[in-house]
Amino acid sequence: MRHGVSGRKLSRPTGQRMLMYRTQVTDLIRHERLRTTEAKAKEVQGMVEKVITLGKKGTLNHRRQALGFVTDENMVRKVFDELAQRYASRAGGYTRVVRMEPRKGDGASMALLELIQ
Repeated sequence: MRHGVSGRKLSRPTGQRMLMYRTQVTDLIRHERLRTTEAKAKEVQGMVEKVITLGKKGTLNHRRQALGFVTDENMVRKVFDELAQRYASRAGGYTRVVRMEPRKGDGASMALLELIQ
């Protein structure tokens, strides 16, 4: 039974799924918007929020935790230098998911995941 088990499997083994999440978090920080399926966007949203919160805390330990998840060191610098100041007065909710038209090939529900300005 799956009582109380959270998260989506997205038809992938755990290692592939986690690396996909890490890559999408890194790309979202780099480009500040990401077009993906709605299920992936909803999963990645919470992970990006946690990384930005680590950036707001700003200690060396939090930087190392972010480096362990984000795949590009320059993006960690961006989180700690730029995004931490941008969201300093905000308690949470740094991202939004906007639903888009379905994908033409297979009809999958698409979404735009973006950082709030």
